[in-house]
Amino acid sequence: MKIDIIGDIHGCYDEFITLLKELGYEKQKNLYQHPEGRKLGFVGDLTDRGPASLKIVALVSKLVENDIAYYVPGNHCNKLYRFFLGNKVQHTHGLETTVTEYEALSKKEQENIKKTFISLYEKAPLYQVLDKGKLIIAHAGLKHEYIGQQSKKVQIFVLYGDITGEFHENGMPVRKDWAKDYNGDAWIVYGHTPVREVRIVNRTANIDTGAIFGGKLSALRYPEMLTVSVPSSMPFVKEKFRELWD
Repeated sequence: MKIDIIGDIHGCYDEFITLLKELGYEKQKNLYQHPEGRKLGFVGDLTDRGPASLKIVALVSKLVENDIAYYVPGNHCNKLYRFFLGNKVQHTHGLETTVTEYEALSKKEQENIKKTFISLYEKAPLYQVLDKGKLIIAHAGLKHEYIGQQSKKVQIFVLYGDITGEFHENGMPVRKDWAKDYNGDAWIVYGHTPVREVRIVNRTANIDTGAIFGGKLSALRYPEMLTVSVPSSMPFVKEKFRELWD
């Protein structure tokens, strides 16, 4: 299996298309395909904060439907899903930008994108187990002992990471560095916590390099374990990056 796993996009459509081209994907019939048959993987958080979240949803959905890509939901995906279901959710932490995009659409367009995203979300597994168990894609990561489990505890971990309930001065939640204690054989590729450079620890790779915060949009090429990144057009927000780990 050869797969290019892309970090948290957060509505950065232009960077996404640039990265696809950098990876060698070519546009064919409104889809992006690789001449060597490589596939794409997404760690979730396709939307919120960025300028074109719904364009990302539409394209990723087509890629998944056409068996070109694998997707797992992130915490922002979960919140948008609940919004589309009509649940009461706060329009904060970036959801407000996606809602503004949505409300600018016609009623027919709103129904189409809502149906598209709900289908994408409901068909997605909590985390992807690929290449005969050698590769796992999970939004915020996955402990070795959680592999194969679907409990509420595991759901919270996959969506939010190893949270403590406390917060840093910059408002980011305190998350334990689960990766430094990971001792499994499978590669865990994840995002969720922005870092300046792709962070590989043990057999884990954090590929969220903060595109929405002015960093980069990055992809990890598996099984080569090579990274490809493109610069972000967004303003740089240094305090949003996790520079040091506990």
